[in-house]
Amino acid sequence: MWDMSVRWPNGARCAVMLTFDFDAETLWTSRDPANATRQGVLSQGRYGAKVGVPKILDVLAEADVKSTFFIPGWTVENHQDRAEMVLKAGHEIAHHSYSHRWIENDPAAEMEEMERGLSALKARLGIVPKGYRSPAGEVSANLFKLLQQFDFLYDSSLMDDVNPYRHTMPDGSKGPIELPWHWSLDDAPYALFSVKNPRPIFTNEHMLSIFKEEFREIYRWGGLYDIIFHPQVSGRPSRLNLIRELVAFIRTFPNVWFATGTEVAEAWSAAHEGGA
Repeated sequence: MWDMSVRWPNGARCAVMLTFDFDAETLWTSRDPANATRQGVLSQGRYGAKVGVPKILDVLAEADVKSTFFIPGWTVENHQDRAEMVLKAGHEIAHHSYSHRWIENDPAAEMEEMERGLSALKARLGIVPKGYRSPAGEVSANLFKLLQQFDFLYDSSLMDDVNPYRHTMPDGSKGPIELPWHWSLDDAPYALFSVKNPRPIFTNEHMLSIFKEEFREIYRWGGLYDIIFHPQVSGRPSRLNLIRELVAFIRTFPNVWFATGTEVAEAWSAAHEGGA
């Protein structure tokens, strides 16, 4: 039988990463620059900053769990008070581009997104992030060279595994550790609606059933449960309760480790490579 289990710290059976992509307005302007003048569309992103982030931080404090927020540099510059709230609450902040643009074959633009995002995090929050997540999982062939160049510990952009693994660069050197995700553990496909991109908005029961069943099996495998929420989606009143219910459900299972991306990557490396 193929063993998929990971050796997690202190005998934990499963690692859980609660992650939040705090895109704010960049989610909309990166998809369509014309959205910059559409105040109704942008107001969804502003809700994530204005209401979603503070309420999510309340839920996480009540549950006494730490999480990782992936934040574009533009969001840090334009909602600095909310990014500071995340940092002061003890959560990890990771890199999520500068403007949430999806860049494929433009190395200069990709470098600009990387450097401007890093600059915003350093100048506004005083941090050098260890983790990176690409906007919407869109990854160029050049990305991992950039992540190695800027000494990132981990990436969380790909969907080709359940458990962490180490990227090997074309020259044989070590790249970042990958912490995989999947659309089934992301609130956006179920509840991110716009008039120009209409989707059905699924019930919380529907979303929870998928999130729970994925957890059951990943727990059985002894793996990594990496779930993504967006403050403008799951910062809505009933979905805040969805997060509460999901955390409570996960805690009915013994030996579960809630951790940040950096903690997961470092623990995996220590157990499976002898160190990062």
